[in-house]
Amino acid sequence: MSSLPSPESTLTVAESPASAAKCPVDHSAISQQKTARHPETSALPLECDAQGVWQVRGFDESRAILRGTSTKQAGFNADQVTSLQGMTNRPILYQEGKVHQQQRKQTARFFAPKTVSSDYRDFMETLADQLINQLKQQKRADLSKLSLEMAVAIASRVIGLSNSRMGGMSKRLDAFFEQENPNITWQPLVKLLGLIKQRHMLSFFFLDVKPAIQARKGHPQEDVISHLLEHNYSDPEILTECVTYAAAGMATTREFISIAAWHFLEQPALRDRYVAAQEEERYEILHEMLRLEPVVGHLFRYATADIALESQGQQVVIPEGALIDLHIYATNADQSVVGEDPMAICPGRALTGDHIPAMLMAFGDGHHRCPGAFLAIQESDIFLQRLLALDGLSIERMPTLGWNEVASSYEVRDFVLALK
Repeated sequence: MSSLPSPESTLTVAESPASAAKCPVDHSAISQQKTARHPETSALPLECDAQGVWQVRGFDESRAILRGTSTKQAGFNADQVTSLQGMTNRPILYQEGKVHQQQRKQTARFFAPKTVSSDYRDFMETLADQLINQLKQQKRADLSKLSLEMAVAIASRVIGLSNSRMGGMSKRLDAFFEQENPNITWQPLVKLLGLIKQRHMLSFFFLDVKPAIQARKGHPQEDVISHLLEHNYSDPEILTECVTYAAAGMATTREFISIAAWHFLEQPALRDRYVAAQEEERYEILHEMLRLEPVVGHLFRYATADIALESQGQQVVIPEGALIDLHIYATNADQSVVGEDPMAICPGRALTGDHIPAMLMAFGDGHHRCPGAFLAIQESDIFLQRLLALDGLSIERMPTLGWNEVASSYEVRDFVLALK
C-alpha cells in the first residue's frame, strides 16, 4: 500500500454563487477532495502517451468506450486470472460477450433495489445498530474496522457465506487483501508473502466457503453460491468468485463509509443537513461525495478491435490491442458535465448531458458497471445515519490514506472516532 498526499496538499477550490445556493459547505475554507493522488482534470480528454497507453479523462470518451463492445477487462490482475489453467467458468468480473451478459442477467436479482430493500434492509439496520452500540459502550473505535465489519457481513449475506466454521471472516479476508500487492522484488520474500497469502486463501476456503457450499448442495438459497452450484461451478471456481464479490463489496463500501464520515465530521452544516434529510436527499449527498471520491480511481481495458471516437471535435481511432487507462477522478470532474467547482461537494448540482447518474463513473459504466451500486449506497446510508446522529462524536485521530495498486483504489485506515 503506497502513501497518498495529505489532504492539505490537494487543490483548493473557490466557491461559486451557483454552488453556494445549493451547498452549505464553505468551499473556500477547505479543499473537498481528499483521496486523489494528485488533482486530475479532463483538460486532455483523450491522448496516447509515450508508452502507447491511451489515457482517457473525458466523460463522453470514457462512457463511449465502456458502453462499446470492443474492449475487455485489463485491470484487477486480469492477465493472471484469465491465464489460469483448468478454469471453465471465469469470475464475472473477467467475462465478456454473451457469457457475461447471461451471467449478469441471472445474478441481477440479488442486487435489484427491490430485493436489497426487502431482503437485506432489516439485516443492515440490525447490524448497524450493533456496531453503533459497540461504539457507545467503548466510547472510541477505529471506523475503518467498523466499516469493514459492516461491508463484509452484508456482502457475505448476498454471496451466501453464512455457514462459517469459525468467526472472524472479516479478519481473514482483510489479511488476504492486505497482502495483495507487496511491491517487493527480493525473490525469497516474494515467495514467503505468496505462501502467507495462500494460507489466508486456504483459511477462507475451508472455514467460510466450503461450509457454505456443503450447506447449499441439495438446499439452495437465494444467494450467489447457490446460483453458482446450479450452474455446475467447481469449488475452486466458486472460491474465486467469492473472493471477487467480497473484494468488490469490501472495497466499494468500506472505504466509502470512512471517507464520507470524514467529510461530514469536518463539515458540521453538511452533517446536520444529511442527518435531517429524507432518504432521497441523503442518497443525493452520498452520490455527490462518491462522484468526488470514487473508490476505484482507474479502470483498464484492452481494445479488442479498432475503436473510433470523437474527441474535441476530431475523429480518433484507438487501435486494436491497445491498453486503455480510464481516469475516473478526471471523468468525474469533467466541467462540461458537472459545471463549476468540480472538486467541491455540491449535492444537487446540475449535470449537463443525457441520463447521467449523480455519481458519474464512480460505479463504472456499460456492461461491467458495478451491480451492487444500490446495495453499497443503502448500507452506507443506514450506517452513516446512525453514526452521525451521535451527540459528541468527533475525530480523535485523523486517518491515514493509502493506495491499493491492484484495485487502483484508496484505503482509509486507523481512523479513530471518539464519543464525549
